[in-house]
Amino acid sequence: MVRYVRGAGPVKGVQYDAPGSDSNKCSTGNTKDEYLTIKNYSSKATINLKGYVVQDDTGNRFTFSANHYLQPGDYVKLRGGHGTGSDAKNVVYRQNCNFIRNNDKDTIYLYKPSGNRADVHPYTKTGSDPDRNGYITYHG
Repeated sequence: MVRYVRGAGPVKGVQYDAPGSDSNKCSTGNTKDEYLTIKNYSSKATINLKGYVVQDDTGNRFTFSANHYLQPGDYVKLRGGHGTGSDAKNVVYRQNCNFIRNNDKDTIYLYKPSGNRADVHPYTKTGSDPDRNGYITYHG
């Protein structure tokens, strides 16, 4: 069970625009520099992200297909590109070199394995990211 602190949903922030020029070449691209941070805001409960789904407005999806446990206060960065997920390094790779986030605007949806929505965040580059560094913080 996910419990939230002060109404905080599990999406902590997003690097929606990878630094530099976008390149989705698997060997030399920068899709790994685009990521979504999901945090367990509970002070007591451990959550398993297996079965959670991240989706955007156009239907791009990623499903956590393996166990990935978040201890209270722990987080994971869901990155683009290929790599080996690691609880110790707080990272899961999408195993896909295409960018999932739009650089101008999009909506991030996070669904529980039950299909219920856990969190949602629309963003626009001009309205949500005043310093235009490509990163937005939603919850501390």
